[in-house]
This record gives sequence, structure tokens and C-alpha cells, in this order.
Amino acid sequence: MKNTKLTSVKILEGLYNRFKLATVNTKMTLQKLTNRSMDMYLDEEDFREQVETNRHLIESGSNF
Repeated sequence: MKNTKLTSVKILEGLYNRFKLATVNTKMTLQKLTNRSMDMYLDEEDFREQVETNRHLIESGSNF
């Protein structure tokens, strides 16, 4: 754990609950998803474009 950074993020409750249900019988964790997503965002232009143009979530004061 010496190469890790402890951080705190706010996640939409409904979205997190759906994630938990979808991954209950898998080895996927929020930490794995976050690390893999960040890696793909930095390395894959198509993925970055998809993330930046995703309009499925409603913007709030925190710009989710």
C-alpha cells in the first residue's frame, strides 16, 4: 500500500447501490473500478471522450 493515495469522494447513492448489486458475486470492487477507469481515461482517447460526453447523470452542485 505504499504506492497508494487515500482520498475521499462522494458517490451518488443510487448509482453505488446499483454497482454493489451488479458486482455482488464478482471480484470487482470500487477501488478496482476506480483505478482501471483512471488508467483507461489517461491512456485511451475514446474512453476519455465517452466519459467527458456522458449525459446520463444529472448535474448537481458538485457536477457529478
